[in-house]
Formats: sequence, structure tokens, C-alpha cells
Amino acid sequence: QVQLVESGGGLVQPGGSLRLSCLASGNRFKFYLMGWYRQAPGKERELVASVTSGSSTNYADSIKGRFTISRENAKNTVYLQMTTLKPEDTAVYYCTARDISADYWGKGTLVAVSS
Repeated sequence: QVQLVESGGGLVQPGGSLRLSCLASGNRFKFYLMGWYRQAPGKERELVASVTSGSSTNYADSIKGRFTISRENAKNTVYLQMTTLKPEDTAVYYCTARDISADYWGKGTLVAVSS
């Protein structure tokens, strides 16, 4: 079982920045496909960004050019750097890890963008 713990969420003004972190347990982190999803109130959960074990990245169109996903295998950590935040980015952000046979989810961290 892989434990994922997100941190870094909070309240930020429009145009501001935040960096989310996700710490994974275990010793297989470098093999995982890591991702960030988000779920806004009243909406379905959506993929924000993902990064493969080889550090190839994929982004949702809505956040391209504003968010950057990265991973640091030595620290079992994946990051989501968010800039130029908009009110519509308000959501609970979830970290995910995909192994050969299972998907794992964190409990989420709330990002609220408001003036």
C-alpha cells in the first residue's frame, strides 16, 4: 500500500502562486506515473497534470503555461507549481500514483483562489 500526503494548499489571491507537494511512501516511487487531479465544488474530478517515470509531462488545456508538474525521486515527492491562479482553479487537489497493478490517491489539499 502506498501512502500519499499532499501539502501546500491554502487561500491565495487571483494572480498569485502556490506550490503543492505530495510525499509518497515506499521504495518504488521512481517507477510510478504520478499525477495531480482536482475537483471543484459541483464538478467532476479532472486530471490537471501527470509525469511519467521518465519525467514526460502531460497537462490539461485549462492550466497549460500556468502550472508545472515535476518530481524529485530522491525525496519521493511530486510537485505542482501553480502560477497566475484564477478563481476557477479553486478545488481540492489530489495526488495520485499509478503502479503496475494499482492506483493510489491522497486525501487532497484545498486550494482557494479569491480576493
